[in-house]
Amino acid sequence: MSTAGDAAPRAAVAGGAPAPPRILVTPWRRALPTALGERTVLDTLDPAYTDRVAEAGGLALVVPRPPTPDAAMGAAVLDLADGLLLTGGGDVDPAAYGARDEGDTADVDPAADAWELLLVREAAARRLPTLAICRGAQVLAVAFGGRLAQRLPPDAAHRDLGGLEPDDILAERHPVDLLRGSAVAEALVAERLQVNTIHHQAIADPGALAVSATAAGGLIEALEPAGAVAGWPVVGVQWHPEKMAEPVQRALFARLVAAARLSRA
Repeated sequence: MSTAGDAAPRAAVAGGAPAPPRILVTPWRRALPTALGERTVLDTLDPAYTDRVAEAGGLALVVPRPPTPDAAMGAAVLDLADGLLLTGGGDVDPAAYGARDEGDTADVDPAADAWELLLVREAAARRLPTLAICRGAQVLAVAFGGRLAQRLPPDAAHRDLGGLEPDDILAERHPVDLLRGSAVAEALVAERLQVNTIHHQAIADPGALAVSATAAGGLIEALEPAGAVAGWPVVGVQWHPEKMAEPVQRALFARLVAAARLSRA
């Protein structure tokens, strides 16, 4: 939560206009080729995430994980933020939800898991507005006792993306059914819509959270708070709304920024 010392800078920008709410955004660490070597470790992020935040009226703060994440560091980082955006990335280490690796996980990073689990639990304790996307939604589930399916079940009817060109992957769609009255349905003003298909694992058990959207075979596509965290303005979606040209998907970012603005006030 904000301290008295930073209240004034947040209150207004030049000309007296209200300052945009600050949305903390998590990047993903990858080894990529650069002039310094074939595997240069970089913190990376698709600019679509921060573009959507900016379009919704927010100020994105991209914050990589510290070398030694701990609760105090997580609290200090969230003190800077009015909202949290958990982005996509590699697979969650099965050890994080008490499972063994069945051979289908890729690009795991236990340090990233620990940091993001810490952030999301602290965000829940503060009731900090949160949007969790793809891996972020999976982290959200694991944070509250859920577990993941390390491969998509056949009845999910998701197309195998192996061998497809990038444009074909981005264009691929599948239908999801949204629970009437849920936050995700109200934000998107829909009970059924087409979303993209850019994941090879899934949420098998939502833990203490509620399921608010499903695909074929009952595959979990969205999560919302329930029980002890009821009232927390959070939505987790398995698809990537930031990568979709359909205008309706912008509503998820608008909801996050609007809730962050209220939270700050």
